[in-house]
Amino acid sequence: MPKNKGKGGKNRKRGKNEADDEKRELVFKEDGQEYAQVLRMLGNGRCEAMCIDGTKRLCHIRGKMHKKVWIAAGDIILVGLRDYQDDKADVILKYMPDEARLLKAYGELPENTRLNEGIIDDEEDGGGDDYIEFEDEDIDKI
Repeated sequence: MPKNKGKGGKNRKRGKNEADDEKRELVFKEDGQEYAQVLRMLGNGRCEAMCIDGTKRLCHIRGKMHKKVWIAAGDIILVGLRDYQDDKADVILKYMPDEARLLKAYGELPENTRLNEGIIDDEEDGGGDDYIEFEDEDIDKI
């Protein structure tokens, strides 16, 4: 039977949590970087994102974030652009919902960007009635 020479196994790795819940400094984009909104997750550490400049790019989630920061569709991310491939980018940072609201308030994100803090129905016609009402006489004819 081999001796365990490590400091622990899977459970030790699972329990380690980088304290990202505390407030961190808001990171703005630099040259060679762009804000983007995730359209869909593709698997294998990749996602499809619509950048603020209007280009749809295939983004690769870097290894530092791969299993530690969970990215979902609708999230605002900071991507590093590649000079040799314009249709691909690398995810540098995921913004928390409050940070995304701050970016929008500072004018970094355009006003038409929808921030997904949940699914919100924007029905102006007051259509919260998703049920169908049947009359009794229709059931009797069957």
